[in-house]
Amino acid sequence: MLFRSKAFAQSQTAKTVLYSSVGAELFFWDIDAAGANLTRRGSVMLPAGVQYAWPHPSKRFFYVASSNGMPGGGAANQGDKHFANAFRIDPATGTLTPHGRQVPLSARPIHISVDNDGRFALIAYNEPSGLTVHRINADGTLGEEVNQTQKPDVGIYSHQIRTIPNNRAVILVCRGNNPANGKGEDPGSLKVFGFNGGQLTNLASYAPGGGYGFGPRHLDFAPSGRFVYVSLERQNRLYTYGMQDTGRLSADPIFRTESLAEPNNRRPGQGAGTLHMHPNGRFLYQANRNSSLIDFEGKRVFAGGENNIAVYTLDSNSGEPKLIQNEDGRANQLRTFAIDPTGRMLVAASVSPILMRENGKIVTQTAGLSVFRIGGDGKLTYVRKYDVDTSKGTQFWSGMVTLA
Repeated sequence: MLFRSKAFAQSQTAKTVLYSSVGAELFFWDIDAAGANLTRRGSVMLPAGVQYAWPHPSKRFFYVASSNGMPGGGAANQGDKHFANAFRIDPATGTLTPHGRQVPLSARPIHISVDNDGRFALIAYNEPSGLTVHRINADGTLGEEVNQTQKPDVGIYSHQIRTIPNNRAVILVCRGNNPANGKGEDPGSLKVFGFNGGQLTNLASYAPGGGYGFGPRHLDFAPSGRFVYVSLERQNRLYTYGMQDTGRLSADPIFRTESLAEPNNRRPGQGAGTLHMHPNGRFLYQANRNSSLIDFEGKRVFAGGENNIAVYTLDSNSGEPKLIQNEDGRANQLRTFAIDPTGRMLVAASVSPILMRENGKIVTQTAGLSVFRIGGDGKLTYVRKYDVDTSKGTQFWSGMVTLA
């Protein structure tokens, strides 16, 4: 992802670095957007597996949520060590240095972000679903948790928390769950809160069809602030909502768009992932993911499905997205990706390797960082993949930061 504060435009001369995690180790890479190249420079260790990270709007500080919990397996697999850490960002190299105290958290944090004024860190927890707001001190260190005077409506299985562009509201994306093990579907929803001084006020809840058949994972905003684009993990779709300055959304999605290249041939285990706006606001990118397995010659191999990046053009007036490409990621489970601020390069991070059938043989598709050029029409062209060793943990998160 490319992180933005109040402005969507970024300096094209400032240095941008890519951060990517393998387990508890967070690596940083130099970026050459013109040559579509990456060069790994160093790393820093976290107290547990990196879950998500976000920079301060000043780009001087960096906040990382970590946990020894992992997805799947229900509450029993959520771990018992959970933290938020602040780092200083070296403005010349992107090197991270621990900054201030480590903050213990009560549950596995699935997402962390910073409000657009840089005063608060917001953290979402998936199981049990929840959220917390933490003050950011004037020196960039993490402060105390803000005690909420009103109990927030946190839905089921929250997955992302973001302030809207004008900072007046917060949206919590709650995925819900598919039916499993004799248990029925848990409905998904979008929870909107008024936001003032770190306090959240329940404002509205959006759940088409009561939230059944609605499994949102992540969202991003149009530069105008008029539209919100929501990735539906459990349905492999993109929903577009209108948005007011208060954060209230249109009662129903104004557009419902398929994200798969072959939506009528959707495989078991297929799910949509994160999504990000191009810096110019004319294009939108969304990950499709599948890592389902079948037995083949005594081994568990990829069962088939789409691991690609969906590319959309956006109508500047109506906000309508039009799917123009599904570019193969050449890797398994593209959980996160990032776009450089010049809009010329996209890097997608795959979670882990997978065995595949190829010409009657079993081969390993490595985990790595897949690099694509972005054309003037928004379309992607695959350039190369940098293999990443995930024997010590999954490559769970990646993102780009333009240095101050």
